[in-house]
Amino acid sequence: MDSITSAASVLAAGLAVGLGAIGPGIGQGSAAQGAVEGIARQPEAEGKIRGTLLLSLAFMEALTIYGLVVALVLLFANPFA
Repeated sequence: MDSITSAASVLAAGLAVGLGAIGPGIGQGSAAQGAVEGIARQPEAEGKIRGTLLLSLAFMEALTIYGLVVALVLLFANPFA
């Protein structure tokens, strides 16, 4: 693999992880904010809010893991090499 392809792969891997973590990070923050506000307004609904929050956080975290998988593919099993 030549040096330009190698450098582009490393740069793309960094962007995949970085940009793949920004969206879910912002989403998790706003979801937690909404859950805290919801629990503060209706404490009796805490169980339902918590369950929905944890499920949505798991889905958001899966998006970050997809970015990590793309980065690892670019670094170790590069299809452009």
